[in-house]
This record gives sequence, structure tokens and C-alpha cells, in this order.
Amino acid sequence: MSKQLIECVPNISEGRDEAKIKAISSVVETVEGVRLLDVDPGKATNRTVITFVGEPQAVIDAAFLLIKKASELIDMSKHSGEHPRFGATDVCPLVPISNISMEETAQWAHKLGKRVGEDLGIPIYFYENAAKSKDRQNLATVRSGEYEGLEKKLSDPNWKPDEGPAEFVKARTSGVTAISARDFLVAYNINLNTTSTRRANSIAFDIREAGRVKREGNPITGTILTDAQGEPVREPGKLKSVKGIGWYIEEYGIAQISYNLTNISITPLHIAFDETEKSATERGMRITGSELIGLVPKKVLIDAADFFLKKQERSLGIPEMEKMKIAIKSLGLDELKPFDPREKVIEYLIEEKTGALVDMTLTEFANETSKESPAPGGGSIAAYVGALGVSLGGMVANLSAHKRGWDERWEEFSDWAVKAEKLKVELLHLVDEDTQAFNRIMEAFGMPKNTDSEKAKRSEAIQDATKYAISIPYQTMVKAYESMEICEAMVLQGNPNSITDGAVGALCARSAVIGAELNVRINAVDLKDRAFADDMLKKASALRAKAIEKEASILKATEAKI
Repeated sequence: MSKQLIECVPNISEGRDEAKIKAISSVVETVEGVRLLDVDPGKATNRTVITFVGEPQAVIDAAFLLIKKASELIDMSKHSGEHPRFGATDVCPLVPISNISMEETAQWAHKLGKRVGEDLGIPIYFYENAAKSKDRQNLATVRSGEYEGLEKKLSDPNWKPDEGPAEFVKARTSGVTAISARDFLVAYNINLNTTSTRRANSIAFDIREAGRVKREGNPITGTILTDAQGEPVREPGKLKSVKGIGWYIEEYGIAQISYNLTNISITPLHIAFDETEKSATERGMRITGSELIGLVPKKVLIDAADFFLKKQERSLGIPEMEKMKIAIKSLGLDELKPFDPREKVIEYLIEEKTGALVDMTLTEFANETSKESPAPGGGSIAAYVGALGVSLGGMVANLSAHKRGWDERWEEFSDWAVKAEKLKVELLHLVDEDTQAFNRIMEAFGMPKNTDSEKAKRSEAIQDATKYAISIPYQTMVKAYESMEICEAMVLQGNPNSITDGAVGALCARSAVIGAELNVRINAVDLKDRAFADDMLKKASALRAKAIEKEASILKATEAKI
């Protein structure tokens, strides 16, 4: 069963003292099974966002140690900063990453809060999905009054903490901590060409879901309108699931709009940027760049890149890291400091370093193949040749999408390029998967065979590994044949200056199909399950014949156009 993973993103009220930040964040690394992913301090806000990930119990242990260390090193009675706050560890949200529900994550939040309250004597409030009452779901409500209003708040029965003592003793220096289970939140600041906090706020109020209060007469100085219950009447902003406020950052000498995007499925980052840009322009300002605080899922930047590529009527079928570059430049994420996606995208940080074949240089891969070792062998090479073939098809599609005079056809070729990019990624994965399939067979043969039970387990493992070693090259056949269809379309419809590139791609794809079919056949020889073997051999033979026929058709079309 796959591991349960949760992310923890505590925000501590210290962003200037590097020694304290290091001391607090480093305790996370003392817990086995937890990976510290990011430490992102802000001097003006005097706040640091720390991100780590692991299995639930390990994350809870690490979070407890961090909260404890922060309470020892940070004195809230002496704290000042631009960001709202009421605790040394101000907030400590838990985010479900994989194989765990929000409900389970909330249970872990409650366990953490109970432990901190009982063992450290720090008052705890639960919010968002961990909230124990509806009136405490919103963090802004829970944190109202901030640290300065804490002594009075803790004496109010309506604000009795969910865990820990309702007293301003330990809290005088530690403050209180808000703990939650929540969806992935993106903390995102947009930079403006102004120093005016009021002007920045005017844009924030245009955009954020809460909008602005309605006033009678003058929209700035007029009397605030109220409803029948005496609550202020609000004019909603443009975007749902967005919180925002304007502030001046002395460190940068500019005003920013600080957003929390609480549901990126409802309002993606690029939409927040685009709508902010429109509002800024209407108000005589412009965006100069933006800043991501903490980490983001890969999808956030990929979707942003696709958004801007579509606006430019450019092909979306380009490699992932190229899309990262597009997103970074389009959003101005590198305006204030260098932005490295491998340090800011969560998937890149948690991916295991496996020494994959596809991570080698061309020379290293060729050298590895030529060694006195059976792997990587023909199956891996077939998959790699297929990846090269579909890459050529994708290249022609991208060239065609950008061809002068063909502007109205960019989406047609972009669709082909996207298909090619997807197949390329899948075939590259099969390069290593074919080698892994061979290794599984070798591991099965290496199992002990001293007793009848061991012999039975070994035999079963060999047969299972052999089936896998048949299915992997067959998958290569299927993907390589699909790539032939892309190459054929590019020869028939693509940029006429690149038809031979499409044809060479088809030749590579056909070679991949035939090479992989040979591996299906040889791996099926010793399989005891003949029904499975015969079915795979029949399908593989038919696909090989189709690939040879399609290759002939593509070559004929190519020759006619040269």
C-alpha cells in the first residue's frame, strides 16, 4: 500500500534573525522520515514560511518540536511585522498530499493541537477543516485582535481555546497557535509600480472575494452601509476563494498585493495575476512582477504557462521545463530574486533520485548500453528510439503551429504537439521501466529454493515478473504506433519544409514497434500461462504488421512531396 503523505506549512513570527530561523527549522530534520522542503523568510513581514512533508505521525512529531523551539526562541511581546499574527508559531496547517483524506488530516491536526496544548501549555485554536465550530473556520476571525488583543481574548468565554489553557501566562511570550487541515493554499504577492498601500488596497478590494464595504456617497469617506443585523454591506470582489490585502514592503521599496489563493481549482494563480493586471491598468498602475511564498504544486505553473501560451496563440506541446520558463517570465517571478522551479515546486523536491537512464547524457546512455551487462537492452533502446521518433513529430507540429501565414491553424498543430509531448514522456518512462522489468526477473530467479514452499514462491514470482516483462514492451509498441499517426499527420499536413523530419520520426517509431515486438516474443517463450502468452503474441504481431504498412504509406507520401 502506498504511503500516506501530508505536508505541514508552519508560519513562524521571525523573518530577520537567521540564527533563530535555522535553529527552529532544523529541528524538523531530526525526525526520521520527514523531509524539510523549504524555508522562506520575509524581513518586512518578520515571518518565515517553513514547509516539510512526510507520513502523518512523523510530521506531527516534527511540528510539535518546531512549535516548542519557536516558543523558546521567539518572544511575541517584542514582535513587530507587516503580517497579521498572534503566535510564535502563528499558524500550522496540515495539507493532505497523497493517499489520505481531508477528514483524516483533520484528525491529525487535532492530535497535534492536543499535544501542544497539554505538553507545552500553548493555547490552540483549530480553523478551516479542523475547526470544531463554524464560527472558527475562518483564520481571519480566529486571529482577530492579533497578539495585542490576546490577553483580553483569552479571558472571554466565547474565545476559550480548543486546546491548552485559557490564560495569558505562557501565551505572553509564545502567543497562541492556530492549527488546521486545509487544501493546498498558494501564498502569492504581486508587485506594483507604486509605493502607496492605499492604491494597492484598492486593487486588492477589486479582486478578493470579500471585496469592499459599501459606503453612502463618497466611496472612501462616506458612511458605511449596514444590513438589518447591523453588519456592513459588502460589494463582492471579482474572484472566489481569494483573500487579499495591500501593503508597502520597505525591503523592496514597492507596494504589493498579498494574496492567499485558498482553492486553486476555483481561482488559479494565473487568473489572479491577469485580473489584478486589468484592475491595476484601470487605476493607472502596472504590475512589475510577482512573488511566490513557499512551495506550489507543479500544476500551478504548468497551467499558467498554458494560459499565456494560448494568449500568444503558441503551441502548448512543449517540454515541461520550457513551460516553467514561460510561467516564470510571464508572471515575473524572478523580478525580486532568482526563481528556481526545482526549489519551489513540491513534486520536484519530493521526487526520489533514482539514477534513471533517461537522466543520463546521450554519451552516458550509450556507454551504459555497451557495457558487459544485459540491461539496458533492446527493450529500453526500442522505447528510447520511439521517444526520439515522436519528438520529431512534435517538433514538426510546433514548427507548423508557428509558421508564418498559418496563424489560424495554430490550435490544430498545438493539439498534435500536446499529444506528441504526452507520448514522449510515456515512452521515456518505458525506457527505465523495461530495465526494471528485466531486473524483476533476475530478482525472482535469485529467490531461495531450499524448501517446497520457497520453490513455489520463487516459481510464482518468476512467472509474474515474466508477464510484466511481456507487458512493458507491448506498451512500448502501442505508444510507438500511436506516435506514427502523429508523424503521418505532419508529413501530410505539416510544414512542407519539415516533412522529412516527420518521415524520420515515423522510421524511428516503426523501429520501436518491431524492436519491442521482438522482446514480447522472446519473453513469452518460457511463460507457463500460454493463454496470456498467446494473446499477447497475437496482438503484438498484428500491431507490427500495421506499423510496417503505415511506414510504407508515410514513406510513399514523403517521396511524392520531396
